[in-house]
Amino acid sequence: MRRINGTALIIAALVATLGALAFPMWSYADRSGTGPANLAAGSVATQWGPLSAADRDLLVKVRLAGLWEIPAGQQAVERAPTKAIKEAGDHLIVGHTDLDKRTRAVAAQLGVELPNQPNPQQQGWLDELTAASGQTYEQKFANLLRASHGKVFAVIAQVRDSTRNSLIRQLATDSNQTVLDHITMLEATGRVDFDGIANGGAATATASPSGPPPPSGDTPPEPPPAGPSGDVSTTSRPSPAAPGDVNTDRPEPQM
Repeated sequence: MRRINGTALIIAALVATLGALAFPMWSYADRSGTGPANLAAGSVATQWGPLSAADRDLLVKVRLAGLWEIPAGQQAVERAPTKAIKEAGDHLIVGHTDLDKRTRAVAAQLGVELPNQPNPQQQGWLDELTAASGQTYEQKFANLLRASHGKVFAVIAQVRDSTRNSLIRQLATDSNQTVLDHITMLEATGRVDFDGIANGGAATATASPSGPPPPSGDTPPEPPPAGPSGDVSTTSRPSPAAPGDVNTDRPEPQM
């Protein structure tokens, strides 16, 4: 009996050892709940590359942005309390009408269903603008739209960086350019509360800031300019274009 028990223990130890050796062969990235596993589970194959859940979410977000920002822009043009507000509204109409056309074209090619109405929060913002007047209207217009553009700007950049789908990549490129133009125009109204935006971002930040220490008051040494070594011939020009410019040379979307 003792010999049998000893043999059983040896077998159990061998099984445990083999299991421990085999465990690393199961990649942590393949486990349910990890980022790579979620990416694979949420993606579908298309002729333009994998379409992830984040890609589809971007299509919906850009569509929703147009559904409330075009009416907001039209209201600003019609009210026109200042030239800057009117110009910002004009850019909202032109930019989001163009982006909506591109978004609908991409969604049709990829088979993604899009909403047809602003979400409740966006409709609430439109109601706020409708009910406001005077300087209150100007402040609400500039800050509601500036905050909204700032949030979607970050989402677009993240998708542009990580997407494997060429249609989404191009739409993200077009969207970021247009959103930056709108941010610039909204800030030009002089009504944007930058402290409020900064405090809102700080309230949701999860990491401590890093970088050089605060200025001491002394003039720091001037760093040398960064540039190529030797004589290099270049032909490109710095980008982006002048603030407020929208690139109208983009090819028309294929519907």
